[in-house]
Amino acid sequence: MTFNEKYSEYTDKINTALEKAVKISDEITYRAMAYSLLAGGKRIRPVMVMACCEALDGDMELALKYACAIEMIHTYSLIHDDLPCMDNDSLRRGRPTNHTVYGEAQALLAGDGLLNLAAEYISGAEPHNAEKDISAVSHLFAGSGALGMIGGQADDIFAETHEATKELVEKIHHRKTGALIRAAGELGAIAAGADAGYFRDYTVHLGLAFQIRDDILDVESSAEELGKSNSDADNNKATFVSVYGLEEAKRRLEEETAMALDAINPLGEKGQFLRDLADYLLKRSK
Repeated sequence: MTFNEKYSEYTDKINTALEKAVKISDEITYRAMAYSLLAGGKRIRPVMVMACCEALDGDMELALKYACAIEMIHTYSLIHDDLPCMDNDSLRRGRPTNHTVYGEAQALLAGDGLLNLAAEYISGAEPHNAEKDISAVSHLFAGSGALGMIGGQADDIFAETHEATKELVEKIHHRKTGALIRAAGELGAIAAGADAGYFRDYTVHLGLAFQIRDDILDVESSAEELGKSNSDADNNKATFVSVYGLEEAKRRLEEETAMALDAINPLGEKGQFLRDLADYLLKRSK
């Protein structure tokens, strides 16, 4: 099976499960939740959960449950990130942002709803494994919490009105983007019954590479290509490009990707999809 075929196999399962999970009510909040959750996207984080678990011959049904939960968390963060009080974006994934369609208050509640649904889903959906489910909740919410993704968002806001140092930019990227990617590796390992830190080196370097690539694309691609309305420069964002320059950002992208690949060498052939995923993220155009 090719990388693209395997990626599609993962995303088909994830999308089917997400649609079933969010379409349990026709109330306005659930409609707003579904609007963003089912809007497409690359599903990188849930795919990583599935791929990390499969590389260790783990429980793929449990991995699918955790994959859906992490995508709920990721989508809630995007809804809130787009709000007028944050980045004030009008486009996400090529279509109007949640608050543009449902209003600011309802978008806020849709994000809150997805945050809560992630915890409900891990604890309530089948299959059940109490020990692993508790560990998964702990690692997912630590990664997305005030010392992880949310903390990174706070640092990002701080940087808009303060000097963007190299140290600050690296801290933002490791927390705002990297923490949830690390959590994806942790959830995949937990589903497989391995130590949660099994993929830590791989995901730390891949998470930083992922955000550096985003920073580069923000400079080199159009709003139409990226599917969003505002650039990082428009929002005075601290990025790798703004503090290191474009050429150094590209060098670091290559370096971080190489270190991610080195970290999974012990997996041998079972790590091939994860190697292909790193290469895909290195070369992606949006």
